[in-house]
Amino acid sequence: MNASQRTSADVRTLPLDGLLERVRALVPLVASRARDAERERKPDDDVIDALKASGVFRSFVPKRFGGYEIGLDLFVDIGVAVAEACPSTGWITTFYMEHNWLLGFFCDDVQQDIFAKQPYILAPGSVNPLSGQAVPKNGGYELTGHWKFATGIVHADWVLLSAMVPGDDKPVQRMCLVRPSEVDVRDTWHVDGMIATGSRDIVVDKLFVPERNLSLLTPPAVGAGDKATYLMRLPVPPFLSLTAAIPALGAARRAVQLYRKLIGERVLFATQKIQSQRAAAQIRLATAIADVRATETVLRAAANSIERHARGETRLTAVDQLELRLTIAHVVRDCRRIVQHVMEGSGASVHYLDHELQRINRDVQMMSAHTVFDCDLAAEQAGRARLESDAPLFPS
Repeated sequence: MNASQRTSADVRTLPLDGLLERVRALVPLVASRARDAERERKPDDDVIDALKASGVFRSFVPKRFGGYEIGLDLFVDIGVAVAEACPSTGWITTFYMEHNWLLGFFCDDVQQDIFAKQPYILAPGSVNPLSGQAVPKNGGYELTGHWKFATGIVHADWVLLSAMVPGDDKPVQRMCLVRPSEVDVRDTWHVDGMIATGSRDIVVDKLFVPERNLSLLTPPAVGAGDKATYLMRLPVPPFLSLTAAIPALGAARRAVQLYRKLIGERVLFATQKIQSQRAAAQIRLATAIADVRATETVLRAAANSIERHARGETRLTAVDQLELRLTIAHVVRDCRRIVQHVMEGSGASVHYLDHELQRINRDVQMMSAHTVFDCDLAAEQAGRARLESDAPLFPS
C-alpha cells in the first residue's frame, strides 16, 4: 500500500517504532514540491497526505486515544528532517503535531468524541486572545473576532481560536473549537517568506459556540497512573517556542549543506579557482558548521528541560520558563545569522527566485518575526522576573 493511500484506520495501527524513518522517507517528496508549494502559496496536497499517512500527527495525541505522546528529542528530529527539505512544510508539520496537544485543554467528552472518529486533528491554533471575544449567550458563547497568521487553515478539519471570555473578576483567555466551514477564511498571505504555509486570516462574526467547545480554565484531571499527565504538564510558553524554533534549525542545517556543495562547484569571478580552494570559504564553512552544532545543542538542551519538567523529574519555575523562551529565541536569531552568513559567501546567483538558498533565507527571516522570538520582549520579561526572584543565578 502506498503511504498516502492509508486510511484513518490504517494510521491508527502504525506503531511509534519507525515513525522517524517513515517521516524521513518522505523528505525527497517534500523537497521536490517545495518550489511549487511556494508558487501556490500553500502546503502541497500530496505532501500533507503523505505526512498524514505516516502517523506523524498522532505524536501529541494522548495514548488513551491511540496517540504516541512522543518525547521532545524525537520532536526535534522529525521537525528538522522535514524543514531541511522545506522550512514552510517543517513549520506546518510541527504546528499540526503540537495543536493536537491543545485538544487536551478541552473537556474529556470533546476529546472522546473527536478522537473516536479520527486519529488526529489538523487545525490552526490562533492563540492571540485579544483577537477575539466570546460573550455568553443561550447556554454557550457568541464568538466574534479576526485572527491573523492561521497556520494550517488550508488543510484544516478543525480550528482553534483564542478569545477573551468574561470572568468573575476580569476577562479570561479560553480557546474555542470550531469547524472550518463556520469561519470566513481570507487569503491575505502575500508575504516575502514562509509563503508555502498558506497562513490565511480567519474572521468570525457572532458565531455560536457551545460551552463544551471552549477550553477549560484548568486542564481536565487525569489519573495519577495515566501517562497523559506528561502532555498536560508541558509548559505552554516554552513548548510553543520550541515548536516554532525547530524548523529554523532545519533551515540553518540545510543552508550550510547547500553552501558546502556550492563552494565545491563555484568558479570565482575572473579566476579559474574553485571557491572551496580559498581559505576564506573554508573558514566560513567551518564556522557555520560549528555554529549549527552549537545552536542544535542549545535547542535540544531546552527540549530536554521542558520534557523533564513534563515527566515530573524536575520543576521549571515561572522564571525558568521565561528564560527558556528567551534561550529559544536566541537559537532562532542564531539560525537566521547562520543563513545570512552563508548567503554572504555564496555570490549573486543564489538570489535567483528558483534557488533553494534564497528561499531558505526568506523563510528563516519570516520565522524569526514570530512573536515568541521577540528577543527584546522575552529578555525584558525574563530580566524583570529574575530581579524579583531570590533564586541563585547560576545554581551549582
